Amino acid sequence: MKQIEKLYLDHSQDIYNYLLSITHNPTLSEDLLSETFVKAIYSIGSFKGNSSIKTWLFSIARHLWLQSLRKDKPTVEYSDLLELYVTDNMFDIFDSKQISDRVCELLKTKDERIQKIISMRVDGISYYEISEKIGISENSARVIDFRTKKWLKFILKKEELI
Repeated sequence: MKQIEKLYLDHSQDIYNYLLSITHNPTLSEDLLSETFVKAIYSIGSFKGNSSIKTWLFSIARHLWLQSLRKDKPTVEYSDLLELYVTDNMFDIFDSKQISDRVCELLKTKDERIQKIISMRVDGISYYEISEKIGISENSARVIDFRTKKWLKFILKKEELI
């Protein structure tokens, strides 16, 4: 029991801050934080150690948040998730529809492998799972994701969309 308490004390504030940054709702963030640790306790046996425990907890929190979006909204639009993928909530969005459309256009100029990787990341799939499905190293998936996101942000800033 002490290990669970330590895990919670060590990581709960970071997870809460992350959830608050994506939900903008303190009550929902608290609920998702609780659900994150409950799910972590039940699934600790499936933790493979491919990432840090903190990263694993963030992943659980993100998946729970995406599930809550799907419950609250009849459908989560790909463009909504794509906007989140590109922005990471680092700046205000003035015309999210225009940004989403432009990001979709830009991604169509990339090769199929990059499009698949980005699509999987937008859907919340881990780098490990992407590496297994695409047949590349986990690190390569991270680099492709990072470079594509950086490229998208550069173009969007240049076009003054963000």
